[in-house]
Amino acid sequence: MSFEEWIAFGKEQGWTGPAVCATHDGTPTSEAEDDESWDLGEPPCQHIVRLYPDLETKAAVEANHAPSVWRK
Repeated sequence: MSFEEWIAFGKEQGWTGPAVCATHDGTPTSEAEDDESWDLGEPPCQHIVRLYPDLETKAAVEANHAPSVWRK
């Protein structure tokens, strides 16, 4: 199964939302998450998978973002 097939299957099953840009689109949350989590002083945890266009970008991100290395 290719990556494109795998991600499409997950979306079809309802296991994931559409790909959005956190920088330009914002973080996808429900209204309840916005209200409850921020009122308690803790934002909701969002699991992000960064898709790299090439290995050079991957290396540059890993050099700049420690969690991308130690969460492997």
